[in-house]
Amino acid sequence: MLYSDFTLDRVRKTFGLTISDKIYIFASVHEVECPPLLTEVLRENVPLPLASNTEKSRLEMIIAPILIAVRKYLNNQISLFFGIAFTVDSAQGLNVNCDFIISRSP
Repeated sequence: MLYSDFTLDRVRKTFGLTISDKIYIFASVHEVECPPLLTEVLRENVPLPLASNTEKSRLEMIIAPILIAVRKYLNNQISLFFGIAFTVDSAQGLNVNCDFIISRSP
């Protein structure tokens, strides 16, 4: 079963989750100036994936440069994995190829 086959209600019931809506989840996070290189890369690249209108082009040309800039901002204290198979529990259908996985890393 794909992750996209799960509904919020089904996941809540199956895994005994409690849903907590927080309006200002990032209220304590301070704003960071966009690095000039990222600004330039996005200015150059964003029109291409928007014109082709595919998820793959948006992931590769918009999201990936942002994640790389975030990694640099965090002094390489995160690792980025692209196109990785991620299996949590095959019996529950929790397996998928993830576009990106971010992990904390020394």
